[in-house]
Amino acid sequence: MIRRISTKWVLAVLAAVVVPFVVFAWYVDVKLADRISNDIVRYYMQRFAADLADRIDDELAERRLDIELWASDPLVLWSVGDDPEDYRPLLELDFDRFVLRSPGFDLLLVVDSKGHCVGASSVGSGGEPLGEARAERLHRINYSERSWFQSSMSGSSTLVDHHVSPLLHPEKASLSDASQLEPGDYGVGIAEPIYSPEYPDRIIGVIYGVLNWTVVQEDLLDNYRKGDIFEGIGSEIYESSYSWLWKSDSNTIIGHPKTHLYGSRVAEEPIGLPQLVKAASAADQGMFPEYEFDGRLKQAAFKHCKGESEGGLGWVVGIGIDNTDIYATVNELNELLINATLLVLFVVVIWTIFIARRTTRPILQLQGHARRVAAGDLDARIQVSSSDELGQLARDFNQMIGEMAENRRRLVQVEKESAWREMARQVAHEIKNPLTPISLSVNLLKRARDENSPEFDEILARTIDLIQRQVENMRQISQNFYAFAGEQVLEPVPTDLRELIDEVLELNHAWAAELGVKTTVVGEGVIAQLDPTEFKRVMINVVSNALEAMPEGGDLQVRLSVANGSVRVEVRDTGTGIEEEIRKRLFEPYLTTRSHGTGLGLAICKRVVDEMGGTIRLQSMPDEEGGGTLVVLLLPTALEQ
Repeated sequence: MIRRISTKWVLAVLAAVVVPFVVFAWYVDVKLADRISNDIVRYYMQRFAADLADRIDDELAERRLDIELWASDPLVLWSVGDDPEDYRPLLELDFDRFVLRSPGFDLLLVVDSKGHCVGASSVGSGGEPLGEARAERLHRINYSERSWFQSSMSGSSTLVDHHVSPLLHPEKASLSDASQLEPGDYGVGIAEPIYSPEYPDRIIGVIYGVLNWTVVQEDLLDNYRKGDIFEGIGSEIYESSYSWLWKSDSNTIIGHPKTHLYGSRVAEEPIGLPQLVKAASAADQGMFPEYEFDGRLKQAAFKHCKGESEGGLGWVVGIGIDNTDIYATVNELNELLINATLLVLFVVVIWTIFIARRTTRPILQLQGHARRVAAGDLDARIQVSSSDELGQLARDFNQMIGEMAENRRRLVQVEKESAWREMARQVAHEIKNPLTPISLSVNLLKRARDENSPEFDEILARTIDLIQRQVENMRQISQNFYAFAGEQVLEPVPTDLRELIDEVLELNHAWAAELGVKTTVVGEGVIAQLDPTEFKRVMINVVSNALEAMPEGGDLQVRLSVANGSVRVEVRDTGTGIEEEIRKRLFEPYLTTRSHGTGLGLAICKRVVDEMGGTIRLQSMPDEEGGGTLVVLLLPTALEQ
């Protein structure tokens, strides 16, 4: 079907239409998608991850600056002096005003050098009062054991990482289930030492503030999502983008749109993404490897915030997006291309089939006549009914058939004459070789008789022996030519190959012993369907060739077996092997590598084996396997086997 011209036309037109669409679709799907993912999206994601990290660092730095300024405020300094109760009302009033005016801090408190609270705010960042019970509790606590107090008293500015403050939410501080907590229950502690105005090197107290976590989660992380992130590069397709925050260990979640994940370990179940932890731990900024979360493939970038040495907490900011959103536009374009391609293909196929059938009808007629000619009918002629290219093709076809008929007659005659000439040349060449020693020996015998030589009887005996051997040689030559001509009729019968092989080796036993060749046969009871007389000639030829290849002795092994419905005969010698160039032409008539012989032996072997329904092949064995030549014959099995 595919060989028809009409089919090829349809395929060619389809290719002309489909290939550009396919290439363009591939470019859009692979190249453009890869460029969007690798170049544009990755660039912006890393850029915005770095920008968000800077915003968080800036926010934390500003809040620290607020606490630093409070540490030098006169009311704070006076409150840790000799009469703190005199200034406590004014200090707490200023603290409350600050908390209400600058939402973010849930608590401000001042602790003297002994760890006693001398003043604290009484309202939260939302304006709600802390309550008298909580206020009293803040004043009863001894802060001297707090790590932030001890660190600040040693002169360090101290940050307390993401936590549920026991000062504000003592009832929630021990909860481990994040689903029972709100972002506002968490906070970040900021502590600054208070230095004496009279003695600048002396620390007289500590001011401590608790920054409400909603400043980070809602004001920074949540407002930095989706369209706001990718504004200007197609924000409508990035609906799944989101940002998160990890602790400095690159493994603990402290900020996420799903707040129940607070405190979860990224590398552990149910999240189970250790590759993200590894990537964030190995670099300060970059792209995470593509990962799957909640059943969706995602891309994400990360950036580390400033570390403790730079005044930060070393948090890791991440910005992620679903792959489906990245490739949304590409998928829409692909769908449009597919629909357009199918429509164009339908129209093109219908039109091409119509044109192809009208055009190929005369060609099909020409095809029918060509088949008649191929079958041997050189009298076939096409009726010319047009003057166009197809009509001219028909006329040329008729002329060609006429010339073919004449050329066939001449070729047959030439081949017959060439075959007879070649056969005559070969016969004359092969017979001339034994006639030369016969002629010389007869002349020597005649001269001995004419001269009454006393060695006449000895010369006569040698001459008779030589003539007999050369006559036998010529008889063998004639038999080879007769066998090559293929005049004999094969008579296949079930034959025990082991007995036949043993007989052939016995005929060559004296020769093998003289050369020092060890012969072995492996295999019993192998019956093949063949002409024993002709196959014996084949084996004699194969064994003779093997012995001639081992003038210095060696091993000759014959292995018999049955496999895959065929009898397998392997003849392996350890002789000189066969050159690759010669091996390719071994079965050609008149090809020989010896100085004697007709070069018909293997050609006759191949013809006989082929006529028996078998195959024969030769191959040289590599030196590491002992070298030599392997002859493999595959023969049909006998019916009873």
